[in-house]
Amino acid sequence: MVKPKVLELANKIASGITGGLMKVTPKDPEYRIIEPVVTDEMAEVALCLEFHKPKSVEKVAALCGKPVEEVEKVLFQLAVDGVIKLEPENGVNKYFLELFVPGVMEYMVVNKENVAKYPVIAECFEEYTRKVGGMLAGNVPPGLGIMRVIPIESSIEGDTRKASYEEIADLLNKHDTFSVTDCACRVVRRTMGEGCGHTIEEMCIQLGPAADFYIRTGRGKRITREEAFAIIKQAEKEGMIHQIPNSNGPGKTLAICNCCGCSCLSLRNANLFRNPDFVRSNYVAQVDRDKCVACGECVENCQVNALTLGQNLCTSKKNVIHQEKETPYDTEWGPDKWNNDYRHRKVVAESGTSPCKSQCPAHIAVQGYVKMAAQGRYREALELIKKENPFPAICGRICPRNCEAACTRSGVDEPIAVDDIKKFIADQDLNSHQRFVPEKKAQRPEKIAVIGAGPAGLSCAYFLAVDGYQVTVFEKQKVLGGMLALGIPSFRLGKEIVNSEIEVLKELGVEFKTGIEIGKDVTFHGLRRLGYKAFYVAIGAQAGKKLGLEHEEAEGVITGVNFLRKVNLGEDLKMEGKVIVIGGGNVAIDVARTAERIGASQIDMYCLENREEMPALEEEIDEALLEGITINNSWGPKRVLQENGRVVGVEFKKCLSVFDESGKFSPKFHENETKIVKANNVLISVGQGIDMGGLLKDSKMELNPNKTVKADPLTFQTGEIDVFAGGDVVTGPKFAIDAIALGKQGAISIHRYVHGDNLTISREREYHPLDKENLNLDGYDRLPRQRALHVDGNKSKQSFKDLRSTFTEEQVKKETERCLGCGAVVVDDYQCVGCGVCTTKCKFDAISLVRKYDSSGVELKEMKSNIIKYAIKRKGRIAVKKVKKSFKSVFSKEKGRTE
Repeated sequence: MVKPKVLELANKIASGITGGLMKVTPKDPEYRIIEPVVTDEMAEVALCLEFHKPKSVEKVAALCGKPVEEVEKVLFQLAVDGVIKLEPENGVNKYFLELFVPGVMEYMVVNKENVAKYPVIAECFEEYTRKVGGMLAGNVPPGLGIMRVIPIESSIEGDTRKASYEEIADLLNKHDTFSVTDCACRVVRRTMGEGCGHTIEEMCIQLGPAADFYIRTGRGKRITREEAFAIIKQAEKEGMIHQIPNSNGPGKTLAICNCCGCSCLSLRNANLFRNPDFVRSNYVAQVDRDKCVACGECVENCQVNALTLGQNLCTSKKNVIHQEKETPYDTEWGPDKWNNDYRHRKVVAESGTSPCKSQCPAHIAVQGYVKMAAQGRYREALELIKKENPFPAICGRICPRNCEAACTRSGVDEPIAVDDIKKFIADQDLNSHQRFVPEKKAQRPEKIAVIGAGPAGLSCAYFLAVDGYQVTVFEKQKVLGGMLALGIPSFRLGKEIVNSEIEVLKELGVEFKTGIEIGKDVTFHGLRRLGYKAFYVAIGAQAGKKLGLEHEEAEGVITGVNFLRKVNLGEDLKMEGKVIVIGGGNVAIDVARTAERIGASQIDMYCLENREEMPALEEEIDEALLEGITINNSWGPKRVLQENGRVVGVEFKKCLSVFDESGKFSPKFHENETKIVKANNVLISVGQGIDMGGLLKDSKMELNPNKTVKADPLTFQTGEIDVFAGGDVVTGPKFAIDAIALGKQGAISIHRYVHGDNLTISREREYHPLDKENLNLDGYDRLPRQRALHVDGNKSKQSFKDLRSTFTEEQVKKETERCLGCGAVVVDDYQCVGCGVCTTKCKFDAISLVRKYDSSGVELKEMKSNIIKYAIKRKGRIAVKKVKKSFKSVFSKEKGRTE
């Protein structure tokens, strides 16, 4: 049932922008937003008000012929609901009408009670701004939209042409009254199920009369000027863009918003309609490619996706001539030009970027920390690494080095020794008196439970702790580290290294409870009753796998994983005589080398793969050979031999091939070519399984056919909505760095989940490396790769200590000089809105703002006329461009005929 007076009021408010030329219907958001909270009787009173002309209660009562007490009550309720504006004048409350945006819709959205009761309020705010944005796309002069970006002050400090209205401090210092509210746009998105995870609470600041209105109507919290500055600084830390309403004239704003590109409805108009003129400042970003190292910090924090990671090397092929970029300046700009998928962020340019960052599972800024190491900035390098990987000292010893395998330098001589550089950086911190502990972003009350203290669980706990959550890690074993502590021998990864990096988590406030098995000692339901709001399951793949061979259960046959666990837990194990290790992966190598250290006199490894196919890293194979271990390639076990229940050997058969034509595992054997090998012990290291125990009891979590936990591939949410999973329990056995990367993703999902935000929006990051075949590397000199001191195999096999040496500082300097610096950031200076966020994130002084425009805010009446004039001139430019294009086409055809 349409409320006629409410519809009339909606039209009157809308006329503030349209001048009454466009009628509001009951289907329009302008009507639907106020309809739930306004009756026709209330609307009658509001219709007596005018735009920006405050009236007293007595005057309104006289105009509408109602008692003063009744009118006063109605007006104040309308102000509380956000439909009209209240402003005291000489101690007397006066009321007037305000625009829908900026104005009524923001006021209404920050009334939490009403939005919770009537979600349509949030939906209409989004719909209205999208509707108006589409109508105005291309027709707004640069910097003269309803909202305007104000650069972060530090980003324009050196600009002598800056104006006072472009300085946040000047805007704050003009007023004495301040309030703060939750971000209206992020409230809208969260209400609509599209929350992005950015901070909502206490983000938008009101100034002067606006602050007084917010405080009087209970929608804003009074703050001091100092607190306002602190909020601004916190927003800048979080990478938010400062925006102000732009219709009061230069420097006369009454609000400062701190905005993100994924939720802000104003920035949405810049992104969705590919028309940043709606909001832009007078500045754009520019990159110094000689300084840029493509670390990606500016790219990750750019709220309008104007920055991407590109390349910084000369190509061997001729550059493709790109067509001139179309913009609304002289082009018709309809839906075919818009970017409806703007929240799917593009982080890498079409050219690709640094292979080291692209190929790293955690996408660590390798080029960035190598450059910092070259400059002796080791603590900053460590901080940069820890933005993606909390355990650089661990990974510096066990990483598979995907970055090195992909390194562009290999096209000149050898890859950069990235892992050795990282190890050196991390060891500087391990050896320092004051460890690097990241600053917490907030203090949050929510309790999160992490199940499993392996690399994925520890990584998730680290990032949640940095976000300010109360994290408890539950570990089944008595020791922390998971496979880092129990599945890797100390001669590859010292327990003191693992414990040292875990200590940082303890300093962040993470609580650890060992000897507790979830599903047996305590359940998910029990933890929920204790107040835990979300869970991260990261129990790893710590169960050994057997092959189903005849007599496989004989005494002396043990899986490699179980063997390593027993040794790492300090059990009194002795190996005598000959030992056979079945398997060709890294774990099998570790098993063989460990067996040698506890007394075996001869170690023989047997694997299906030939030497080139072995899954073990080349470095680990070499270390095993140096220690006298024999590797027998292309043999598969046929049966275990036993006498009186005790293993005495293994019969092997020749493996002809391991994979079929499609690359699938499908071994083929020569059944008649066999051999028997005697042994006192057999260690089977052919994979790992997952021991769920009672974890899934009374749970909606499901398993995949391979017994891993079924989880969403982007969010890692399981069948239980508050349970997320990661690491080997999801992927199957992989490297620690893969688990660490998933741990961070789990933390992001949990952060969003506990706040009721969308788990997928703006999450995807697609990296691809530059084309190394299209590079001209002829001008680079060959430089020798630095190598750590050689370890004598005869000496190393007698010790459980990691005897591998670390680079000297001189070696680090020489090795970092070999980096080609093949990545650099690319700026889309049209899409850039000149916020300055990028300049605050760059640690290399490689990006800055330059003044390109010279516009200032205007009052609403002048804004309307400016937009109309601009739109008329734009139509002329579009017409001229079409004529030029037509003539060009004709001449091209004529030229083709004459040729």
